[in-house]
Amino acid sequence: MPTEKVIEHIIQWLKDYHQNSRTKGFVVGVSGGIDSAVVSTLCARTGAPVLVLEMPIRQSSNEVGRSQAHINWLRSSFPNVTGTEVNLTEIFEAFEKTVKKTEVNETNSSAELAFANVRSRLRMVNLYYFASIKNYLVAGTGNKVEDFGVGFFTKYGDGGVDLSPIGDLLKSEVRTIATLLGVSNEIVTAAPTDGLYGDTRTDEDQIGASYDELEWAMNYVDSDKSKHENTKLTDRQEIVLNIYKQRHAANLHKMVEIPRCMIPLELKSA
Repeated sequence: MPTEKVIEHIIQWLKDYHQNSRTKGFVVGVSGGIDSAVVSTLCARTGAPVLVLEMPIRQSSNEVGRSQAHINWLRSSFPNVTGTEVNLTEIFEAFEKTVKKTEVNETNSSAELAFANVRSRLRMVNLYYFASIKNYLVAGTGNKVEDFGVGFFTKYGDGGVDLSPIGDLLKSEVRTIATLLGVSNEIVTAAPTDGLYGDTRTDEDQIGASYDELEWAMNYVDSDKSKHENTKLTDRQEIVLNIYKQRHAANLHKMVEIPRCMIPLELKSA
């Protein structure tokens, strides 16, 4: 499990990247969840300027409360941290109202998902606005299971970042680090949610498996196949494994380089 040495390694990595990029600090969007709380705290511990933004869009009071409490804790603990709220609800609702007037609008589950992704992309735009005017780096908050396992993030939304401090940490490892960093127990124990639908659905509700189960599936798929050739999986393990494989395959386009049409040299020189 992660130790203080892992924490110090990430902090030093952040410091080095920040210095080499010739930027002035970090900007982090916080949601009231554990991943953003850990990333913002790690960035704060670098000593570089850190701007922490809460960006509600019809957010639940519980999420907003946890975000505000975390920002207040960071500001009181680290003099290099500033934080504020940028409420994007009106912008989202204006967009929602505008596109619903178009002839091509569809009122179905696809539209619901599209609007959920719009929320994430609006937040990305906001983060990069402040990053641009301050010459800051946008620090991503995705963990290994989300970003490189099931691809549970929005392309060009919360996946649009400059660097990924916890992208090599499993969710269970993020929990351990959160406790070591002093993140509030309310955030550590809160049910993970992307908060993109304006209701109470959790990540597990959407995916169909918990992060602990997905970690097991990710480790199972990545492990030496010979080690479990004769292993009999339970019915639940079979279900989780299928969920993992299907989501990984469907979201692989988010995890790889944008496909390019490569032109043969002989055509370019013709």
